[in-house]
Amino acid sequence: MSHTGVDVIDFLYYTIYPVLGIFVVEGISRLARIPKWIKLWAQAGVSMGFGIYYWFILPAPQNFPLTGLVLLALAVALIYQGKRARISPDKSPY
Repeated sequence: MSHTGVDVIDFLYYTIYPVLGIFVVEGISRLARIPKWIKLWAQAGVSMGFGIYYWFILPAPQNFPLTGLVLLALAVALIYQGKRARISPDKSPY
């Protein structure tokens, strides 16, 4: 992927890191039996962190603004689902 200034292996790592972060939060929340809304908000925090990092912190030729935007949109959706899970936990399938 020479047109983005990022090596293919690095691009795969940039793709895998947010997924691993969300799965780690999922695993910890299942082991610790954390309520669904806390788990969803923690996943939103991970998604926001990676979104901000990919959009604003990475240097200009290697940043991924569209990926950052998608991760921030995912964070908004996770916050909304967490709010729904907090209000009525029995109706939340997550």
